[in-house]
Amino acid sequence: MFDQRKPLQGRVALVTGAAGTMGAAATRVLLEDGCKVAMVDFSEARNRVLAAEFGENAMPFSFDISDVEAVQEGHAWIVQALGSVDVLVNNAGILSNNKVEATTPAEWRRVLGANLDGAFYLSQQVVPAMKSRGFGRIINTSSLAAKTGGLTAGTAYSVSKGAMSALTFSLARELASFGVTANAIAPAYVKTPMITEQLNEEQRQKLLRDIPVGRFCEPEEFAHVVRFLASPLAGFITGEIIDLNGGLLMD
Repeated sequence: MFDQRKPLQGRVALVTGAAGTMGAAATRVLLEDGCKVAMVDFSEARNRVLAAEFGENAMPFSFDISDVEAVQEGHAWIVQALGSVDVLVNNAGILSNNKVEATTPAEWRRVLGANLDGAFYLSQQVVPAMKSRGFGRIINTSSLAAKTGGLTAGTAYSVSKGAMSALTFSLARELASFGVTANAIAPAYVKTPMITEQLNEEQRQKLLRDIPVGRFCEPEEFAHVVRFLASPLAGFITGEIIDLNGGLLMD
């Protein structure tokens, strides 16, 4: 039986976008629950600083998750340094607010590469070991935009998050009998630079009026859902998209 104080003691987690606001919050709770955490982020300098602050059980890695060869090499580094991955948090992502006519082919590929391709490539890498051990948690960051088409988000972003939900369903169906779960979190308007820098004040005030709880989501609230889904006691939950939107969409 696992230690309820450290339910993931001895497990290895891999968090992408780990140097960002949400990724850092998720890393913190996984460390608290006993994981060794591979912090993956394209921003090498900030990732190293955060890993040093988190302590010896956090290790920084920097590679391009949209490049399959870089993912294969990066995953090999992680396994060599920490061991096989038990918990994969596919959190990395970039925002685009451009709608269909303003979205260039280059932007389309850039957003899909960062938001979707990386999650697929990393899942491919970690699944064999998860299956062989009979335990694994894949936790994907989807978005409210996957269900609404994007209230403020653009076409490429909304499509990437819709595809992330579909990837979650596919993995959940395939892996359930092996003790591996796949779930996603669909946040809306977490307090990150996507809110503070990429929306203007008028947009922010309108959203605050529209969100029933009257505020934006705290990064720690996102991390709490990651903690729940990673827990050994969440093994009977798979193929779920957990809404985290303050009542903005109820279904």
